[in-house]
Amino acid sequence: MDIKIIKNEKEYQVALARLELLFDAKIGSLESDEADVLALVIDDYESKYYPIEAPDPIEAIKIRMKEMHLKQTDLIGVIGGKSRVSEVLNRKKKLTIDMVRKLTNRLNLSPELLIHDYKLN
Repeated sequence: MDIKIIKNEKEYQVALARLELLFDAKIGSLESDEADVLALVIDDYESKYYPIEAPDPIEAIKIRMKEMHLKQTDLIGVIGGKSRVSEVLNRKKKLTIDMVRKLTNRLNLSPELLIHDYKLN
């Protein structure tokens, strides 16, 4: 096992190809250990050169609603009345701290994700 920090795109592609070969290695084997270390090195490179930004709060809510098979009406009482839910999800009104607290519990989303600023329509 000769793994080094990935410094460029070519090394990244080689590392991905190697990881693909090792992907189904038996747990506890040398190949499995190599795959684990290689995955960490790849993750480090990807976080630097291919960062994935978190969705804005409203998109995060909509994504979680879809995952949980929820409708806007399911958020009545969490965000407010029917019209307030619509206003928030259509970016006409901003989330309040109280809404963030309730959404955190109802949708199991992190408060850090929900407190980010976003644009209104």
